[in-house]
Amino acid sequence: MSETKQAIVIGAGVGGLATAIHLAKAGMAVTVYEKNGQPGGRCGSICRDGHRFDLGATIYLMPSIYKDTFAKLGLPVDQHLETKPLTTIYRLYFDDGVTFDFTTDKEAFNAQVERLEPGSTPRINAYIAHGYTMFQAAMTRLLGRNFTHLFQFITLRNIGLLFTIKAHLRHMPYIKQLVKNPHLQKILTFQNIYVGQNPYTAPALFSMLPAAELTEGSLFPVGGMYQIVEVLLKEALRLGVNVRCASPVERILTGHRCVKGVRLADGQEHLADLVVANADLPYVYDQLLGDKQMTARLKRCSYSCSALVFHWALDKRYPQLHHHNVFLTEPYKEGFDKIFTDKTLSDTPCFYVHAPVSTDPTAAPEGHDSLTILVPVGHVDPSKHQDWQRLTDTARRFVFKRLAQEGLDDLEAHLTFELTAHPGEWNAHFNVTKGAVFGSLSHSLLQMGYFRPHNRHDRYRNLYFAGGSTHPGNGVPLVLLSAQLTCERITKDFQDHQVRTSNQSTS
Repeated sequence: MSETKQAIVIGAGVGGLATAIHLAKAGMAVTVYEKNGQPGGRCGSICRDGHRFDLGATIYLMPSIYKDTFAKLGLPVDQHLETKPLTTIYRLYFDDGVTFDFTTDKEAFNAQVERLEPGSTPRINAYIAHGYTMFQAAMTRLLGRNFTHLFQFITLRNIGLLFTIKAHLRHMPYIKQLVKNPHLQKILTFQNIYVGQNPYTAPALFSMLPAAELTEGSLFPVGGMYQIVEVLLKEALRLGVNVRCASPVERILTGHRCVKGVRLADGQEHLADLVVANADLPYVYDQLLGDKQMTARLKRCSYSCSALVFHWALDKRYPQLHHHNVFLTEPYKEGFDKIFTDKTLSDTPCFYVHAPVSTDPTAAPEGHDSLTILVPVGHVDPSKHQDWQRLTDTARRFVFKRLAQEGLDDLEAHLTFELTAHPGEWNAHFNVTKGAVFGSLSHSLLQMGYFRPHNRHDRYRNLYFAGGSTHPGNGVPLVLLSAQLTCERITKDFQDHQVRTSNQSTS
C-alpha cells in the first residue's frame, strides 16, 4: 500500500470515536475535531459535588448490538465494559394508581398482563416472540448492511419483510387489534419515544423495541453511560488517534468531486484524504457545506421530537424509585398531539425518571440521590411561539406534583442544585437540528434504509457520514452500527480505487 491515508472525523461522540477506531485499525492516520470541551456528545456526563448524571442517553438497549459492534472494534464488551442486568427494566406508573413492572421475569410479567386483561397473555407472548424474530431479520436485512443503490433495498424478499414487520401500519392502531386494555396498549407502544416518535403515527415495526427489551433484557453500565465513551476514547488514543476537543469545525473544504479537508473556527485549515462527519447530518449540509439545495430537501423531512431535561441533586435517597421509571398520563393521545402537531408541551406531560443510585451507588454521595427527568416536548419550530423557559417551569411544577402523588412529596425541600436543558440548548450546544435530541431525523417508512440520508455524499466521493441521522438510525446501539457500516463502505471504496489505479498503471 502507498503512503498512509489521512482521515478527519468531525465530532467525538460515540459514532465519531467508533469511526476513528475503525479507520485507525485500517492503517489510517486519524484526527478527530470536537466542538465541545469533552468528548461524548449526547452520551456525555456531568459530575458535580459527587453527583453524576448521564447527559442524554440513559438506557442501555439492545445488548446484542453492543456485543457485535464492540467485537468489530476489537473490544469484547464483557472485557471492557462492566454491566449489570436489570430484572425490572422499568416501572410504569398510570394516573389511576396502576403500576406495571416491565420485567424479564416471564412469570411476573404474565401475571401482571392477566390482571389487566384476562386471557391476553398468549397473544402478547406470541406478539413478543414474533417481534423479536422480526428484529433479528430486520437487523440482518434492513439495518445491519449498506445499501449503495435502490434495488439492493427494494427486493421481493425485503418487501415481504416490511409487510411482515407491519411497516405499512401505524403502531397504536395495530396494538389496539391485539389487546383492548388501555394500559396494555400504552405499555406496548410508549417505547416509540426512545427514538422521538409518536406511538399513534409511527410504523408498527416499532413492535420490535419492546420485543427486543423483553427477550434480550436491559443492562446498565456501572459508572453510567459515559463509560461507553471512556472505553472508546481509551482505545482511540491507544491506536494513535489525535482527539482535539474545543476545536469546532467551521467549514468542510470542497473541490470539484472531492473534499480537501476542514477549516476550524480559528481559521486553521487541515487537509485529509477523507472526511467523516459525525455531526448532525442536516447541520453538516447546511452549515459546513452550505448546500442550499440539500438543506431545503432536508427541511422537508420528518423530525423527531425533543425533550426538556432536569438533573436534580438531592440530599436524601428515594429508594421507592427503580433504575428506570416511566409516568404515563391522561389524556394520552392529546398529549402526543401537543408534542408532534403543536410542537409544545402537553398539558399533562408523560415523563421518564432515571434513578441510577438504586442500582449504582457511585452516582451520588452516600445518603444522596441523583435524578434525571426527561419530559418529551416539541422540537424547535420558528413558526410556533415557544417560550422554553416558561415551558421548563411548567414541566417542573407538573413533575413535582405528579411525583408527590407517589409519596415523593419533599423533593423540592431536598434539592441541592438543578441543571436543565431545553430544545434550544440542545440545538446550540450539540448542533442538533431543531433541537431534536433523540436524533434529528425521525424513522418514518420513507426515512429508513436506502431512503434515509446516505452515509456517503453523492458528489464528494470522499465525504462520509456517521451518526443518528444517517443509515441505520438513532440511539447509541445504531450509532455504533452506523460507524461500522460507514467504515466498511470506506474500506471498500478505497480498495476499489486502488484496484482501478493499479489496473490503469498496468494497462
